[in-house]
Amino acid sequence: MCVVMAVIVFVLGTFVTSHYKTILVPKDMYFPQFTTITRTHSSSVYLCHRSSPSSLTHGVEFIDTTGIVDLSHSMSDDELIKKAMKVPSVAEYPKKVAFMFLARGHLPLGLFWEKFFKGNEGLFSIYLHTSPDFVYEPPSSSVFYKRSIPSKPVQWGKPSMIDAERRLLANALLDFSNQRFILLSETCIPLFNFKTVYNYLINANKSFLSSFDDPRKMGRGRYNKRMGPTITLQDWRKGSQWFEVNRELAIEIVSDKIYYNVFQYHCLPPCYMDEHYLPTLVTKVRPDLTTNTTVTWTDWSGGGSHPTTFMRKDITEAFLNRIRYESNCIYNGVNSSICFLFARKFHPSTLEPLLKMASKLFGF
Repeated sequence: MCVVMAVIVFVLGTFVTSHYKTILVPKDMYFPQFTTITRTHSSSVYLCHRSSPSSLTHGVEFIDTTGIVDLSHSMSDDELIKKAMKVPSVAEYPKKVAFMFLARGHLPLGLFWEKFFKGNEGLFSIYLHTSPDFVYEPPSSSVFYKRSIPSKPVQWGKPSMIDAERRLLANALLDFSNQRFILLSETCIPLFNFKTVYNYLINANKSFLSSFDDPRKMGRGRYNKRMGPTITLQDWRKGSQWFEVNRELAIEIVSDKIYYNVFQYHCLPPCYMDEHYLPTLVTKVRPDLTTNTTVTWTDWSGGGSHPTTFMRKDITEAFLNRIRYESNCIYNGVNSSICFLFARKFHPSTLEPLLKMASKLFGF
């Protein structure tokens, strides 16, 4: 009799446990291989943290033993975007800057970036979007180690470019500490030391996303009337692809479906989404959140479809200081001579002279 009763209790217990798991743990909740843990002063002791009830409504953040949010997941773009749309709009402390690299393969100027990041662990996150065929993994001592996100092929001027940018933003938003998000290419370099860049961005009142009304053929001339009435000619904007946004605006960008769909179907060459989508989107949804300027300097004085590429012979202290200080802009309502924090396009041959000048640029 006791044996029969024990079997009945076991079966009932299993049923109740299974039932409540179904209620409390949604089937679409994504659980990576890592749990949230903190390393104590003893190298062999780790503490597990329970997520607060409020954080569970937005999703769960998982960190590995090095304090790095795990990027290896199998989510589709739609699943990833849905997760990113539910994250908190206010970053946790310590607030970090997310550096998002949109590159074809390796970062030829990576060693220069290593010097930039050195000694500032805990204040930045790195995300790499490369060709799916690119499988190189840097050494574990590198800040770029295991920072590649699941990527897809990208074509210049096509919707896939915007898909990659949104993919980077969505992955970066899953780290609740990221407050600012900067899009960079493999040809970009930092112009100041990390603390200067960090303070400039974290303390900025608005985002830095270039958006302006260009009356020329390469501006308004690219507008397609089929975009109306959702997007009118008065809404149409142009701007630099290389943006910097705060967390609130990043969520707005990944959440958009209406304007993305209009662009996807009606922005065809000579219209290019990477030049018009984000400037127009922000003008429509949150024009109050951006300065309508960029913090990434580019030289378009040569004309043509691509900006000037700088070679080894171009790298001088005078040249870099001209970019760093000889500009005028408004920062948080005050005049400033520091308007650009990054610059492009720098050829791989510029690495050696840049490394020689790193101590002066970064104030070692």
